[in-house]
Amino acid sequence: MKRRSLGVLTRVALVASAMVIAAAFGEADAKIARRLPTTADPSLLKLALVDRKLADLEAEEGALKNEVGGLGAAIADAHERTISHGKAFYRLTRAGLLPVGGGFDELVRHALRVERQRRALGDDLTRERRLRSRGGEISRLLERNARDHLTLSTEREQLDAARAAAEAEEHRQAAFDRAFETSTGATGEYVAIYGGSGGSGAGEPNGRATGFGGSRGRLLFPVAGRAEVRPARREGTDGPGLEIHAPLGAAVRAVFAGRVAFSDKYGPYGRMVILDHGDHYYTVSGNLAGVDVKVGDEVSAGERVGSVGDDGEGPLVYFEVRHGTDTVPPSPWLGLAN
Repeated sequence: MKRRSLGVLTRVALVASAMVIAAAFGEADAKIARRLPTTADPSLLKLALVDRKLADLEAEEGALKNEVGGLGAAIADAHERTISHGKAFYRLTRAGLLPVGGGFDELVRHALRVERQRRALGDDLTRERRLRSRGGEISRLLERNARDHLTLSTEREQLDAARAAAEAEEHRQAAFDRAFETSTGATGEYVAIYGGSGGSGAGEPNGRATGFGGSRGRLLFPVAGRAEVRPARREGTDGPGLEIHAPLGAAVRAVFAGRVAFSDKYGPYGRMVILDHGDHYYTVSGNLAGVDVKVGDEVSAGERVGSVGDDGEGPLVYFEVRHGTDTVPPSPWLGLAN
């Protein structure tokens, strides 16, 4: 049953690929696409199609240049023959009625010689014109070939850039997902990092910090100084966050000691930093103008991790608190009213 199911899925994928080819490339290009190895990835099909077109253009260019190489000699030979037959025809026509003295038979032979030279000259002129016309045609074909090659090369670069961007986005997505893997116990390399809002645990029993979970309501504020706070959320999240409006370029700091689990651009968050605070607690700081830390860095409470950015809605930093894979209301953690 499994093998049959896989076979059906494979056939469905191949049919879908053929439909993508026909829709994206049209019938002319589909003829080329049918010569390509079948794959279920439309982007690879498009890339392979462009590569095949480029290869065909290069083969055509090579053939045309080879023809040009022999055409020059052919034109020179045709021109030389035209001159030769032209001179012979001129000499015969200059003779006029002189052959009459040799009798009627000689006159007939002379007329035949003149006609042969006329026809030969006409054939030479026609051949030379045809060769020169072909030369002009080849020149135009090479110009068109060069334009098409430039267009396809540009398209190839764009496809490469788009594919590289897609792969980079996939890597960012994977890195973003990995940042929270420790919350689900998916890795045995999890290291819990503890530290209070001041980083020393002062005031706790026996001088020990209670960790992030015990600092609810006492976390540092992400931005120093006055700021306007509004509830918000970002697309793709299942919980609330905060938009903290502050001066552009103002320092964004760690609200608690932790380790940098993610530091890159990511979707609606823009430039962002995810800090792993231990015990499966994380804070997310997005919409940053710049990032001052890298993955693996350990930061203390209050340490700068980036700066406030502006995505077109005014300068702000977007802030979340997560426990495991859940986004939890951040206001109580910062000592703000819900």
